[in-house]
Amino acid sequence: MKHSTLMDTDDLEPIIKPKEIDFDTLSIEELKDYIKELNAEIKRAENYISSKEKDRLNAESLFKK
Repeated sequence: MKHSTLMDTDDLEPIIKPKEIDFDTLSIEELKDYIKELNAEIKRAENYISSKEKDRLNAESLFKK
């Protein structure tokens, strides 16, 4: 494993913990809607990761020149 003396900016970002939901209080439709919302949020996070990876690669290529 490669260790770097520089801190990754990702380490500075707070970890957001989702609120707990009592599934017993939700109907089947509400649970399905909840899953759709979570899937949309996962996709949004994946897109953001891709964007950050592209930014990192662009910055690395810039400084290698």
